[in-house]
Amino acid sequence: MANLGRNIAVSLLFTFLGGPALVLGYFPWTITHFRIPPGEPPGLALAAALLIAAGLIPLLESIVRFITVGHGTLVPALPPEHLVVSGLYRYVRNPMYVGVLTVIAGEALLFRNRDMVTYLAGAWLTTHLFVCLYEEPKLTRIFPAEYPIYKKNVPRWIPRLTPLNSHHAGESN
Repeated sequence: MANLGRNIAVSLLFTFLGGPALVLGYFPWTITHFRIPPGEPPGLALAAALLIAAGLIPLLESIVRFITVGHGTLVPALPPEHLVVSGLYRYVRNPMYVGVLTVIAGEALLFRNRDMVTYLAGAWLTTHLFVCLYEEPKLTRIFPAEYPIYKKNVPRWIPRLTPLNSHHAGESN
């Protein structure tokens, strides 16, 4: 826990100046300039706001869990020291990414912008390839006893209906 302060600072900086800020703020702004079309139906705006809020929950929960449970950050250079298989990770292997993609879907709906739909598809494809080609092999190397069990029992993208029990997850902490 000696690195708790560093992990909090790095996570905050990366979240608000790096990855999530770029993916959820800067890139959508370059596409939409955050212009909501005139005559936006209130129900559509509410649905979009709910999607955005719902997507931020797993993103923020994952960041906190990486710091408190994993003793690391979401920054690849300072990853968690422990495999995180608690919280939303008991339902889906990638709640942070699912959250980010949900926010982008909400933004696409709010701004009613086809380019945002294309951006969502590209973000999903990029994330999927990153997870399959880099993240999962790396986690298998770093946590050879735990990760294969976790991977076998928790789906990558579509959440389980029931949470994974810790003893099936290979959780060591």
